[in-house]
Amino acid sequence: MTLDELIAAAPLSRATATPLFRQLYARLKDAILRGRLAPGARLPATRELARQLQVSRQTVIAAYEQLTAEGYLRGGVGRGTFVDAALPVARQAPPAPAALPGLLRPLPERGAAMAAGMARVRYHSGPVRAFRPSMPGLDLFPFEVWRKLEMRALRRPGPHLGYSAPSGDLRLRELLCAYLRAARGVDCTQEQVVITSGSQQALYLLAHLLLAPGDAVWLESPGYQGACAPMAVAGARICTVPVDAEGMDVAWAAAHHPDARMVFATPSHQLPLGATMSLARRLALLRWATAHRAWIIEDDYDSEYRYTGPPLASLQSLDRAGCVIYTGTLSKVLFPGLRLGYVVAPPALAEPLAHAKAVVDRHSAILPQMVLADFIAEGHFARHIRRTREAYAERRQVLLDALGTRLDERLRCGPTDAGLDLCVHFRPGRDGRFPDEARVAEAALDAGIELRPLAYYANPQAGPACAVDPGLVLGFSAVGAADIRRGVERLAAVIERTT
Repeated sequence: MTLDELIAAAPLSRATATPLFRQLYARLKDAILRGRLAPGARLPATRELARQLQVSRQTVIAAYEQLTAEGYLRGGVGRGTFVDAALPVARQAPPAPAALPGLLRPLPERGAAMAAGMARVRYHSGPVRAFRPSMPGLDLFPFEVWRKLEMRALRRPGPHLGYSAPSGDLRLRELLCAYLRAARGVDCTQEQVVITSGSQQALYLLAHLLLAPGDAVWLESPGYQGACAPMAVAGARICTVPVDAEGMDVAWAAAHHPDARMVFATPSHQLPLGATMSLARRLALLRWATAHRAWIIEDDYDSEYRYTGPPLASLQSLDRAGCVIYTGTLSKVLFPGLRLGYVVAPPALAEPLAHAKAVVDRHSAILPQMVLADFIAEGHFARHIRRTREAYAERRQVLLDALGTRLDERLRCGPTDAGLDLCVHFRPGRDGRFPDEARVAEAALDAGIELRPLAYYANPQAGPACAVDPGLVLGFSAVGAADIRRGVERLAAVIERTT
């Protein structure tokens, strides 16, 4: 292809914000890299090319000079301008594999697992509405207080705004320790705390740090979908464990998967069924993990919100062997966009975990950590938890009352004493069959309400032992009482239409 043909195929445009010389530079560079202008090819004189393009000569000179400076062109006064003969001859890239169009080569096994790992996890989008699951009430957060604390932090610049320790801001870690000891009975020092970019990063770090390919991991099913991906990407063998009214069935897991090296558990409030792990099972899990030298990741994602008494003591507070790794998040207590979580690691694991954190992102953003430390130290954190606990308790009761009035014959409620969500199970119809939960959820979205079918939380690898009655997960914390009542009316209409 000649240069004239190249220019004709992609003419310069005066209608864009890109300068004409940059457009010409880009076209010539692309032609050289693609082999359409071969090494040693002569380019027109600047006056001639300017005439052809109907641009100023200076435009062509500027493009030629840029290409010459970058090594694409060679030439001089009286000698003409040429594509550098030393450039390798461009070869057409082989066609990409059909399964991965556009990629140079297929992803390796680990890369493919990482790219597909969170495919089943849904992300919130659009305006907040009933009954968005696992979403705190943003209308209750004191954003003006947070803004003032953030501006104050920015008015005192200094070394603290530079690079930080991978484990996170020291003052925040100290304050979190004091809070966790008082509120959750967690036995820790600030040296054991590592601040992470949310609990998802904590799971990724722990899986890759502690698991070898082929190691078995217990995962609750139904359970938190985000827990499976980090384990699978680390090469772990996923072992799904059923859940009942007492939480994870430890005896079943020990009998069927005795060689596990890690357990992921939500003992304080199981997602999505809402069960709290009984003391007998907590002690059994700790005995098993101690005997088998296995790690337990305790995900304590929303334990602040218990409505029938004070928050329960953590599993970590019962651990005497150093096998429990306690993880928490600020997404449910404050707001998800903050992206701050934490790990309380056994003392010997804290330093390796901090070094692993540095590999992933050096350290989590420092400014939000500083603001959160002030937020806690000045009492805003405790006040916010008290306020939201009261508000969520009211919203929970509104939901229970509305369901009892409109849908008691169609739905039965699971445990309701904790968390931000309510799990409801369908009652069988007169023919003994259950409604199609996926169809109900889809129709509900069309009706302007957002919920999740219980099957969403089931691990694809789970067997019959993990099966539960069909149902829905309804969040009650994100919107106020009026929206909840309207949402129940719409849900009742949807169920009537679809069953």
